[in-house]
Amino acid sequence: MTTDKNWPKVAVVGAGAVGGYFGGLLARAGAPVTMIGRPAFVEAVRKSGLRLDTVQFQETVHPAASTELSDTAGADYVLFCVKTTDTALVSKELAKYISPSTVVLSLQNGVNNAEEIRKASGIEAISTVVYVAASAPSPGTVKHLGRGDLVIGPHSPKVEQTAEFFSRAKLPCRISDNIDGELWTKLVWNCALNAVSGLGRVTYGEIIASEDAKRVVEAVVYEVLAVAKKKGIQPPGLEDPKTAIAGAFLIGQQMSGTRSSTAQDMARGKRTEIDSLNGYIARLGAELGVPVPVNHTLYTLVKLQEANF
Repeated sequence: MTTDKNWPKVAVVGAGAVGGYFGGLLARAGAPVTMIGRPAFVEAVRKSGLRLDTVQFQETVHPAASTELSDTAGADYVLFCVKTTDTALVSKELAKYISPSTVVLSLQNGVNNAEEIRKASGIEAISTVVYVAASAPSPGTVKHLGRGDLVIGPHSPKVEQTAEFFSRAKLPCRISDNIDGELWTKLVWNCALNAVSGLGRVTYGEIIASEDAKRVVEAVVYEVLAVAKKKGIQPPGLEDPKTAIAGAFLIGQQMSGTRSSTAQDMARGKRTEIDSLNGYIARLGAELGVPVPVNHTLYTLVKLQEANF
């Protein structure tokens, strides 16, 4: 694998499973990629490269790797993949090094990351909906279990150019003019499955195999859609809650062997992104006067466990 000077330069900030997967595939396509990550990750990549264990292929790529945000300088694209708990701090620091023309894409869970990035740093990030099942079982290794596509928007010259860039690297990227709704569609699935997987220490397939767990999933979906409706958000294709519930079950079947990112964090004793998922719905529900007892319960139980990490 060699980089091509005709490719835009890419920096991945927060090179974990998601950043490792998309950054790794960009590097595989020939783009010059610098991955900003933790010392163990950087050491592994510098020594042996980044191992991509995907459902289509197994290959090692050799992007640059650094622990320093200053090495984002000169990047044309930044894939912003840090945990939502670190969004404000990292984006404020990132703004010191990138140029006004740098395109920053938020590849994060939750629905308001672009707004949080702008508030903290002044960076006008592009909201990006990420659909990929991936994990980082060891430093320098990404295990890909399914999907690997992106949704960005709304239409603009910068967004269209970005979609073409991803497509050139054979990474599916769709543009939507209802990007808020698309973000909420992902939020529905995350709220429905992530905390249950983490608290139950189970895969998505095990959730779908349990009638009691499926009832919890159903209750979560109804609550999230009620909050979305009150807020004036329409997740595309989820006008009927039954369709949304069927979608959650389908994801559980398609990614049956996957444990949620919340479950992976909890297993490692790390803080989760629950505040941006069920916790966000709990807060917004209270603000809008929409009862969301199941989301609040899941959020509270995860936070209680986090307090012991």
